[in-house]
Amino acid sequence: MHQLNWQKSGFSGDQANCVEIASAGELVHIRESDDPTTVVTTTRAKLHAWINGAKAGEFDHFVA
Repeated sequence: MHQLNWQKSGFSGDQANCVEIASAGELVHIRESDDPTTVVTTTRAKLHAWINGAKAGEFDHFVA
């Protein structure tokens, strides 16, 4: 995982509240910068479906 090209979100805060993402082939890896040992791995298709659901408000009740 260390050799992946991790990119921070532009919406990350100044106090280590950063989400980072990297890809390797068809897999996408997501982690928090303050705990880089915990990584969520998914496929591009599943991440794309999740992002579309988030944009459509399907998960708003979790953060409201």
